[in-house]
Amino acid sequence: MTASPFTASTPFSIDGRVALVTGSSRGIGRAIAEGLAAAGAVVVLNGVNPERLAATHTEFAERFGAERVFSRAFDVTDADAVTAGIAWVEEAVGPLRILVNNAGVQHRVPLLDLAVADWERVMTTNLTSAFLAGREAARHMIPRGFGKIINVASVQTDLARPTIAPYTVSKGGLRNLTRAMTAEWAEHGLQINAIAPGYIHTEMTQKLVDDEAFNGWILGRTPAHRWGTVADLVGPALWLAGDGSNFVNGQVVFIDGGMTVVV
Repeated sequence: MTASPFTASTPFSIDGRVALVTGSSRGIGRAIAEGLAAAGAVVVLNGVNPERLAATHTEFAERFGAERVFSRAFDVTDADAVTAGIAWVEEAVGPLRILVNNAGVQHRVPLLDLAVADWERVMTTNLTSAFLAGREAARHMIPRGFGKIINVASVQTDLARPTIAPYTVSKGGLRNLTRAMTAEWAEHGLQINAIAPGYIHTEMTQKLVDDEAFNGWILGRTPAHRWGTVADLVGPALWLAGDGSNFVNGQVVFIDGGMTVVV
């Protein structure tokens, strides 16, 4: 009889597995962390705003149990802070099985008016942070022979719009960072993939939703004729976090209502 490739009761179970989600005190990161916790994972929340992070931690602990929710405030763009933060997870929480690189920022301004400092801030937050956290997580995962890294990309991985050049470039870079990590770490039992959300209705995109012209463009441009919700991202993230995706590597899964497949 062929041995089962699964280490859990089902290909989609993540019970008891330690998961770190960067930028998870609000928005997409919070929703993914919530989904992982609801599925049984031990979740480590992360952010740079201590008050907002503490509030999310308190809420999650009340819902899922204090023994399954932890938090650590550290700057994912600071290499030393990332090293210390992931070392804390390993020592205080347990072996890191799942890393979701979600931290990111947006900056809207035409390219000709874009300051170098703003370009570098977006690139560092969206792309370099995923390299730093992914590298540090892999240093612990590789000796164990397993681990999941999920990078949060965007439809801007494939598409471009005026005024968001650094965001577009950073998310395109995440695609190739995902591939580069796969090229070096897949042989050690790691699966590194990305999810690419379309236009998601969150508190950070509320102004775009409220813009009648832009909202109409989104509804017309998206075959599903709606904005995505943070809940739409949870299922794909859970799949990539569990054993059901053990032979999926280096892929970008677009969750965009069909936006990237039509003209």
